[in-house]
Amino acid sequence: QVQLVESGGGLVQAGGSLRLSCAASGGTFSRYAMGWFRQAPGKEREFVAAISWSGGTTYYADSVKGRFTISRDNAKNTVHLQMNSLKPEDTAVYYCAAVPGPIATMRQYEYHYWGQGTQVTVSS
Repeated sequence: QVQLVESGGGLVQAGGSLRLSCAASGGTFSRYAMGWFRQAPGKEREFVAAISWSGGTTYYADSVKGRFTISRDNAKNTVHLQMNSLKPEDTAVYYCAAVPGPIATMRQYEYHYWGQGTQVTVSS
């Protein structure tokens, strides 16, 4: 059983930056691919970014490509999401998730473990 705890959310002005972190415990972190998802008010949860267990492969949603960067530190059991050039439409609760195996995936149903989420609010 893997436990995931997100941190780093907050309120930021448009154009600003935030760095989200997700700390994992209870499993062998390096054996899980990781992903970030978000859910805005009144909308379904959507894919943001994913990273393979080695960190060698990453995927991004088109809406964040070029602005967000996912990374991981297997020695510290953490995954990060660096968010730059933030826009009001990035406002959402951000969740990290873990899927057993090496392959990064954009498909939510493949993820076994989820964190509780951290709120990101971008003001215009």
